[in-house]
Amino acid sequence: MKIIQDIVRGMVIGLANIIPGVSGGTMMVSMGIYDTIIGCINSLFKDFKRCIKTLWPYLVGMVVGILGLAKLITYLLANFPLQTNLAFIGLIFGSLPVILSKIRGKKKGTAGAVAFVLAFLLVVGLQIIGEGNGSDAALKFSLGQMIILFIMGMIASATMVIPGVSGSMMLMLLGYYNPVVGTVSRMVDALMAFNMGEILSCCGILIPFGLGVLCGIFAIAKLIEVLLSRFPGVTYCGILGLVAASPVAILMAMDFAGVTVMAVVTSILTFAVGFGAAYKLAGD
Repeated sequence: MKIIQDIVRGMVIGLANIIPGVSGGTMMVSMGIYDTIIGCINSLFKDFKRCIKTLWPYLVGMVVGILGLAKLITYLLANFPLQTNLAFIGLIFGSLPVILSKIRGKKKGTAGAVAFVLAFLLVVGLQIIGEGNGSDAALKFSLGQMIILFIMGMIASATMVIPGVSGSMMLMLLGYYNPVVGTVSRMVDALMAFNMGEILSCCGILIPFGLGVLCGIFAIAKLIEVLLSRFPGVTYCGILGLVAASPVAILMAMDFAGVTVMAVVTSILTFAVGFGAAYKLAGD
């Protein structure tokens, strides 16, 4: 049961990472597994067996979420944007009690308030900048392009791990979101058709990007571990600011034209489902 629950948590994280404006790190916090995942990433080579035992269900869930449910979530966002986004906002709001429990009793002071405000403004500011998305980059197999993809992977992974900051949104700003997601879709189709030429072509793009993602995850996880160990109260105030700003950023990115009363009513229901799911998934 615990393994199935962790796989579902991984699926939520994977879906969050492919939706612009939603952060996988926020979903980790909302489900109460942020510290666990960060700790395992940083201890992977010191305590390999234990960390792999902890991480593999989340990784399986992320792969299933990204490859298996990406088209479904794309359909839901295209046809039921308010309901789908409110479900994620419900998940985020459901995480707030978890974060507040981490902050309670820890030294915060003025630095904690400043960290909260700056983190909140960072997420909102990135969303404002993100409204002017960069034009899509043209991907081609070359050494220079592979280096750029590696760097894009590092940037995307770092923002995926940081709660409240969307890696997908950063890729959109830099013009690499649609090309990379399109390549993932091509890879799935090529695997199903066993088209080796197309598979190799996609690998030339996805492998350097994936290596960048791995390096970025390890780098930012170490930084967060240091901050949590030295300044836990202030760091969690910053995380609270990032998470609290996420619903604002999601709503800013939405188009409310043509929203009906029925859409609002069903969105309240999906919000409640998301909130309840966060409460359930935060439990052991």
